[in-house]
Formats: sequence, C-alpha cells, structure tokens
Amino acid sequence: MRIVLQRVTYANVKVEGRVTGQIEKGFLLLFGVGHDDTEEECRRLADKISGLRIFSDENDKINLDLDSVSGQILVVPQFTLYADCRKGNRPNFIQAAKPDKANALFEYFVEYLRAKGKRKRQPHPAPPKNKMSRGTTSAQVLQCNVNCMQLYVTV
Repeated sequence: MRIVLQRVTYANVKVEGRVTGQIEKGFLLLFGVGHDDTEEECRRLADKISGLRIFSDENDKINLDLDSVSGQILVVPQFTLYADCRKGNRPNFIQAAKPDKANALFEYFVEYLRAKGKRKRQPHPAPPKNKMSRGTTSAQVLQCNVNCMQLYVTV
C-alpha cells in the first residue's frame, strides 16, 4: 500500500466537473493498493496517519495531530502511485492491484478512518467532529484542487 499525504488548508476532487469530495484544513491522501496489501495494512496505516503530528502549535512547532486542529481527511484512490519507470520511457502498473481488490481495500480504509474518527474522545469543549470525504474509484477524469501547506509525507 502506498499513500502520499499532503497537509492542506483546502482540497476538493472533481470527476467530470462535479465535486465528489471536499475538505477544509486537514489531509489529502492519495491512496494506492498493491497485490499483496491487506485490511491489516489498511488499519496500520490509518492508525499511523490519524496520529501524525504535523500541524503547528502556538509556538510554531510541528506538534499537533489532526484531532487537535479539528482537521478533515479527503481520500482519493490513485493506482498510479505504483507506476514503475525503471525500464524504458513508459511506466507500467503491473504492481498495482486489480480494480476489484483496490476498490474493496479503498472502501475498507475509508470506513475504518471514518469509524476511528467517531470513536476518538474529544477534549472539552468538543471541536467539530472530523469530516471524512472521498474521491471515486471508477473515475476516468479526476481533478484535485488543493491549497497547500507545503508538507508532504509518504506513508
């Protein structure tokens, strides 16, 4: 499984000109699935991502996690994360999972993150609940609009 995480102030994803998911401050996740990936790997990465402390605190130190800033998550499926360009000039995607498996693990990952956000205890007073949004797995034309906070992490 390959995930590229981008810290954003705003992001949306459009399919054929229609917005299918959008968030404010939080994480844009590009999500790729390989042949050997499992639900266990989905859970491990979701747990890791939800605990990453990559937002600035009052002292401008990168020290706060997603919950601390009432952040949101937008997950976008992206099989091209498995592009292999080692030979020739045309990438191959042989290591990317077949669509049925990739779609199933994408859905599992999104639902696991959504449930994880609902289970977390909120500090008092409670900030707005984490918002989960997602792209679509069968899109031919996908466009992401992002207002970036210049931090990328490969998970």
